Amino acid sequence: MSRHVTINLKELVASRNISLRELARLSDIEPSIINKLANNKHERISLRHIERIADALEVDDIRNIISIQTDKNKI
Repeated sequence: MSRHVTINLKELVASRNISLRELARLSDIEPSIINKLANNKHERISLRHIERIADALEVDDIRNIISIQTDKNKI
């Protein structure tokens, strides 16, 4: 079993009917960083970025932004 951290930005912006570009504007984070986070291509996650995203999307529970996925096929 293998675990990996997933950033759930695509789901969050879709549920709020905004774009990733709009999230970048609201959070004052570069669109390229938001895109990397949304596509889970970012190796490091800044806590300040998570705070800004939470503020912009009015999220009170970090588990709505970050989750741990389990891949049962990998050993």
